[in-house]
Amino acid sequence: MSLPTYDQLMLPLMRLLSAQQEAIKFGEMARLLAESSGLSQEELSLRLSSGTKTVFYDRTGWAKTYLAKAGLINQPKRGFCELSPIGRQLDLANLTSITNEFLMQFESFSNYKLGISKENQEIQQEKNIDTTLLQRSDDKRTPDEIIIETTELLKESLKSDLLKLVKENSPAFFERLVVDLLVAMGYGGSHQDAAQAIGKTNDGGIDGVISEDRLGLDKIYIQAKRWENTVGRPDIQQFKGALADQVAKKGVFITTSNFSKEAIESAKKSGIVLIDGDKLTALMIEFGLGVQVERSFHIYKIDQDRFDEDNF
Repeated sequence: MSLPTYDQLMLPLMRLLSAQQEAIKFGEMARLLAESSGLSQEELSLRLSSGTKTVFYDRTGWAKTYLAKAGLINQPKRGFCELSPIGRQLDLANLTSITNEFLMQFESFSNYKLGISKENQEIQQEKNIDTTLLQRSDDKRTPDEIIIETTELLKESLKSDLLKLVKENSPAFFERLVVDLLVAMGYGGSHQDAAQAIGKTNDGGIDGVISEDRLGLDKIYIQAKRWENTVGRPDIQQFKGALADQVAKKGVFITTSNFSKEAIESAKKSGIVLIDGDKLTALMIEFGLGVQVERSFHIYKIDQDRFDEDNF
């Protein structure tokens, strides 16, 4: 069973509120809605990729928001919901669904969706702005989901461009890149120490040794390969043998390509950390290496404490 979209939750939410004798807390409403949804605990526990909240809770929140914007739900006090007089007039028993298209009949909702305020209604009429396309919007994702998915899409595109640039440069450049990344992640002590460690060993299968912390209490052995071909099990076995010769406990194999299934299984048994091209570029973005912020957005929400009279 798939998770319902936010608009598929609107009618069940309305029916749930119609059965309440008084306003109910949103958290309790979401819990009751989840219990009656027929969804498994695993499905209900699925979180947004941002990790901030569950998908079900997010979609329930947006269903509530849209119904409130349409005037079908009142929020008499912070965190509480109830059906409005308009909402109680609806024949909920015979409705099959509540969608954005259905809510567009309510002026407050259509103005909200189209970004129309009393101040700019005249401007819209003067410019003869066609809002038909906006009214036909059938995107079932919540605004949070749209932002997250678009961000991930941009990130994947950036990772692809980064990997292409890394591969186009020399092996020496790649070694320096590995140093910069490890230092940015907090390894290697000073940048100078890290730079001296990478590429300075001649032990078979080991490209460098770097301190795990600033005090140099433990060492991490590095294999860094700017390759196109898939890294296979024999390559991991060779690195594993080199680690054994050094009586080393920790090793990291970094490549611009990827690892075969057999290589991944072999590394797991030996405690070797694998970083392929995809993870490498993800870490570069996370630690701001080779990238810069083009623009940033702030998403605001109400500071409820500011409007709590008990705090004054």
